[in-house]
Amino acid sequence: MTDAGFTGPHDSVLGREIAPIIQRFLTNMPQRFEVAKDRVILHGAVIEVDETSGQALAIQRIAENL
Repeated sequence: MTDAGFTGPHDSVLGREIAPIIQRFLTNMPQRFEVAKDRVILHGAVIEVDETSGQALAIQRIAENL
C-alpha cells in the first residue's frame, strides 16, 4: 500500500483537477491548480496486531466513498 490514509478526490492528480496539470506539463505555462471535488474516497487499512509478537494477525483494506 502506498500513500496510506490518503483521503481525497479519486479522479485527480494529488487532489487537483487533472486538465490543468496536463496543460502545464505540455505547455510549461503557469496554470491554476484547483482542488478536485468529485468522487472523494477515504483509503486506509485496519490491522489487527498480536501484542506479544508485534505481528499482524489480520489486515483489512478500507475504501469508503464520502
